Amino acid sequence: AGSFQEAGVIQCAYSLNFPLHTVPARSAPCPPWSAFSVSSPAVLPSVPKAEDRPGAVVVRLYEAHGSTVVAWLQTSLPIEEAMLCDLLERPVAAERLWLEQGGLRLSFTPFRVLSLLLVLRQ
Repeated sequence: AGSFQEAGVIQCAYSLNFPLHTVPARSAPCPPWSAFSVSSPAVLPSVPKAEDRPGAVVVRLYEAHGSTVVAWLQTSLPIEEAMLCDLLERPVAAERLWLEQGGLRLSFTPFRVLSLLLVLRQ
């Protein structure tokens, strides 16, 4: 019922195409952990390994609702440096992104794709 945004169509399609994979673990309880979270349901993340930079990951974020939104990308990984990059993982701006409280504040216009290169502390 309602619009595709209200009905959660994008999230259901994302879950169908990228199902959660379980990993067998010991019987000892472990706390829940997530490497990344995004504050807006309109923004979908993808996290491939960086092609030419060991110790880095690429985070691609897509605004899927056709809206203008500010979203926080939170991470529990030890990030040394964060920068915008193009689809070939080349930095696009000389200025670095500032990590604030373990996350990045990102602005999206409708259907925008942002690619971030995150260099991890060794």
